Amino acid sequence: MATITPAEEARRDPRRWWALGALVASMLVLGFDMTILNVALPTMAEQLGASTGEQQWMADSYVVVFAALMLPAGLLGDRFGRRRMLIAGLLVFLAGSLVGTLAGDVNWVVTARAVMGVGGALVMPLALSVLPSLFGPDERTKAVGIISAASALGLPLGPIIGGFLLNHFWWGSVFLVNVPMVAIGVAACVLLLPETRDPASPKVDAVSTALTASGLAALVYAIIEAPDRGWGDTLVLCLFAAAAVLLTGLVLRERRDGGTPCSSGAEGLGERPMLDMSLLAQRGFLLNTVAATLVMFVLSGLMFVLPPYLQAVLGHDALGTGVRLLPMMGGLMVAAKTAQPVVERFGARAVVSAGLVVLAFAALLGSRTTVDSGYGFTALWLSVAGVGFGFSVVPAMDGALATLPADRAGSGSGLLMTLRQVGSAVGIALLGSLLAGAFRDRLDVTGLPARAADTAGDSVVAAHLIAEKAGPEGAAHLAASADAAYVHGMTLVLLVCGIASLLSALLAAAFLPSAPGGRATPRKEARAMATSVTDAGE
Repeated sequence: MATITPAEEARRDPRRWWALGALVASMLVLGFDMTILNVALPTMAEQLGASTGEQQWMADSYVVVFAALMLPAGLLGDRFGRRRMLIAGLLVFLAGSLVGTLAGDVNWVVTARAVMGVGGALVMPLALSVLPSLFGPDERTKAVGIISAASALGLPLGPIIGGFLLNHFWWGSVFLVNVPMVAIGVAACVLLLPETRDPASPKVDAVSTALTASGLAALVYAIIEAPDRGWGDTLVLCLFAAAAVLLTGLVLRERRDGGTPCSSGAEGLGERPMLDMSLLAQRGFLLNTVAATLVMFVLSGLMFVLPPYLQAVLGHDALGTGVRLLPMMGGLMVAAKTAQPVVERFGARAVVSAGLVVLAFAALLGSRTTVDSGYGFTALWLSVAGVGFGFSVVPAMDGALATLPADRAGSGSGLLMTLRQVGSAVGIALLGSLLAGAFRDRLDVTGLPARAADTAGDSVVAAHLIAEKAGPEGAAHLAASADAAYVHGMTLVLLVCGIASLLSALLAAAFLPSAPGGRATPRKEARAMATSVTDAGE
């Protein structure tokens, strides 16, 4: 049983709503930090000379570290104090933001993002875990709703804030904007949050943490490097083999530590594994988790490939790009808020399957994009994609958590969050690499010097920069070729997304449990808290 120090006093303290404001600020920073970078990547690529692979690392370094450290970070808070570790996480995130603000090359940006991933891994699980010490059962649902709304609000805010900053300041401002918000969060946590801990939580397994981090890093590195080096390159093959060995070792270690499934009340035993792999033996949890992970795979990949299309191909500025991503965000938020009544009417299996079919239709529709399509067509399929995202990911997460007994809600939600972040990292790496390879193969660099041709092949932004330095006739030809090559690569990405979504829809329709969502509601509060945590990861 968790030991909560001044819980009853905190629940009667009128400052608890101010403390919730501190948590909202913390989660809001995490919510828009992912999408704010996507809008900034084309500008950063132009000013730092970053290739597509380097842009993938700028996005993925945060996600890989986040996914690898989220579970051990949560356990550190349980054992040593959630407020203490939450403040530490915010300070680490602040340090990473400052490094990003001052960065002068790609390597420093990647380093800054990795440091921010460490801070984010501490902040996300711990911001929600302190809610029981602030609010009683009668107020907790309202508090969870507020913090969930703040997390969701970060999605559309990121592109708009990022676009505004890039239009008025240098690219480092997308990191600098975190500083005042984090400072407010730290001050509020110090002054308003009570300290809570769970001394009975399992110890942090350093070996499992190392296996997770190194395995994911090797996998992502191999996928990102493969288009440049070739899929048969010795280093790429060695990295894939290393990733397979490391991640297999992680599964075997966690299965051994997990042993037999926990009985009621076993959640607090020291034998509990850090990553409870035995949960994947439950069909409902496994298939819903796979569906939610795939949605994150698609969403992260789309958020990586769309900004360069809107900026470089269609010619919009950073703020215009952020605003033009709103149809997808709007569709996602509307569907997410209306999904539960639909699930209660038709059942989770039908809604998840239908959401994935809608997502597949949107992706296949988007694959018909041409250089001359214009934004109207893009807005159409982005809106449809957002609806598909919302109607598939929310019921899938809720269905996964609904299958868990009360004593395993914590480990189950942790495993779900981790796998979703893995889906994000692999989506950026795999779909970004597919785009990079297709762009380079289709780009016509005839007549360019070898060095300029190589630079132009790095990204569509680089190709446009080279075109600006060429003569009028060569510039027009190279720019047109770059736009066509990028749209061709984006078409392939959308086709892969559509096919994967369609296959997942068939899998969900065939194998997901058929019980309506309304029947599996014995622990709504725990599921709502876990869902709000995962919402912030989007």
